[in-house]
Amino acid sequence: MNPAVRDTYGPADLSRNPVFAGGFINFGHWQAIDLTRPLDESDRIRSQQDLYRQVLRAAAPPDEPEILEVGCGLGVGCALVLGEYGRATVTGMDIHPEQLQRARDTHADLLRREPERLRFVRGAAERMPLEGGGFDAVISVEAAQHFPDVHAFAGEVSRVLRPGGRAAVASFFTVDDAPGRSEELAGLLDTFANGLDIARPVQRLADAFTGAGLAGVHVESIGRHVWPGWDLWLSRWWAPETWPRNFLRAYERGILDYYLVTAERPR
Repeated sequence: MNPAVRDTYGPADLSRNPVFAGGFINFGHWQAIDLTRPLDESDRIRSQQDLYRQVLRAAAPPDEPEILEVGCGLGVGCALVLGEYGRATVTGMDIHPEQLQRARDTHADLLRREPERLRFVRGAAERMPLEGGGFDAVISVEAAQHFPDVHAFAGEVSRVLRPGGRAAVASFFTVDDAPGRSEELAGLLDTFANGLDIARPVQRLADAFTGAGLAGVHVESIGRHVWPGWDLWLSRWWAPETWPRNFLRAYERGILDYYLVTAERPR
């Protein structure tokens, strides 16, 4: 496991940071939120829920779907899926044992009440401890920026999807593979400098899905609905020119963007 990932999601427990309200750990999708007024915690939680909703709509699961979330963290996204897809079963997978224990603790009542609908398993995105062809949808929300090998991830997604199943991945990537992108981002953002986030173009994931035999690969920029709201929320704690505010700066400079990438396993 990447040491930065191990520390950030282990002893540091990023989910306790108030910038990630409600147990989610994502930047949020702010389209439905009024950014002209002061934001509160309910807005922040809504933004994170709405990012999941965007991903789920893109995955377009059938009735009574079996859904895998890769990089489930505390499992609050898994619980949202169960609440909004009443006949779904959900597997939350994460590489970090401390995160999984927190997920099991957070959802202990739900796991007791409906053990057939929710489970948590430990596994890496590149080596999933799951049988092939078991899922109607594979989703991943703001975790792919940590995956060391997106080609191995794509191969595993293709393997565990049923024919006709869909993948939907939301995360941030560089806009292209121009020389120096890694150095530019490392100079702007601490998470790229310390190796927590990996600088690579979104096309690399799209090509990996295609190479793994998935079809209908589609890349959509959703940065306009992510970065301004995220930056406004950050302004409660961070002054302009401090490193977390540079996510918006990197977007405005055409270096980094937020994407929704979808693909389907052919029938």
